[in-house]
Amino acid sequence: MPVTVVRFNLVEPGATPASLGARYQAALEMAAYADQHGVTTVQTEEHHGVANNWLPAPFAFAGAVFGATRRLAVTVSAVIGPLHDPLRLAEEIAVLDLLSGGRLVTVAGIGYRPEEYALFDVAWRRRGKLQDEVLETLLKAWTGEPFTYRGRTVRVTPRPYTEPHPLLLVGGSSQAAARRAARLGLPFFPSAHLPELEAYYKERLVEYGTEGWTMMPAAETPLLHVAEDPDRIWAHYGEHFLHEARTYASWQSGDIRSAVKSAATTVAELRAEGVYRILTPDECVGLGLDNLVLHPLSGGMPVEEGWRSLRLFCEGVLPRLSG
Repeated sequence: MPVTVVRFNLVEPGATPASLGARYQAALEMAAYADQHGVTTVQTEEHHGVANNWLPAPFAFAGAVFGATRRLAVTVSAVIGPLHDPLRLAEEIAVLDLLSGGRLVTVAGIGYRPEEYALFDVAWRRRGKLQDEVLETLLKAWTGEPFTYRGRTVRVTPRPYTEPHPLLLVGGSSQAAARRAARLGLPFFPSAHLPELEAYYKERLVEYGTEGWTMMPAAETPLLHVAEDPDRIWAHYGEHFLHEARTYASWQSGDIRSAVKSAATTVAELRAEGVYRILTPDECVGLGLDNLVLHPLSGGMPVEEGWRSLRLFCEGVLPRLSG
């Protein structure tokens, strides 16, 4: 059975507090519906100070999703580690792990937007060292035992639910990220299909004498929307997908490698490119992929259209996927 993911970033250009509140509530209702129909995972992410209202607080959202669901996991992909106080982050993840019975998956990245570091007055040039400190602190904090932190003895409680600690992966597309994961014996989450980086990570595991594994996107990892008439949806709502694609493109420099990186500048180019795909239920079943990522509210998609996509996915696709 493929891994099935419903992704939410709660983008809504030009939103009012009322419209954005309705979108957040709809996302929780969608998560509950997805959980009832056997979806594997809700995925969310972190970005700050974005004009289109990109979700900045993924753990708060994850907690709400856990309250509305019973089975599915929530993956935060990714939390921008250096923007967080390490001790507070350890507490938040531990509490969510307890609340959810171990359903939280955290991918820790360092981000790629200097603007976000400036917003929180965090030095961009120190992001690597800060990320090391965050990850090392989390692992020590979750033991529940006293440890030395910035020259003083501290202890973080409560201990998490999951043993030995909540699932924590190191994300990134650089050798530095792969080395960091290997040194700490943490799983590695490449941000795109990068076999050469996976091989480098495995070499570093041997070098450091640690154990780990990779969770790497497949070579083909499209963001999906399901519709009975894809032509109509592209015509009516294609600008929503393009808005998100162009937003990502504006953040990602040439050396950033991402599974959702798009070079499209028009809806027609985006459709031809294949990063975002609108498919019929039959076409979705026929993809034969190991991971299916539905993005029902992409780029500020109207909530009612997001619901149509999710229902078609859960009722017209999931029951037909082979085990």
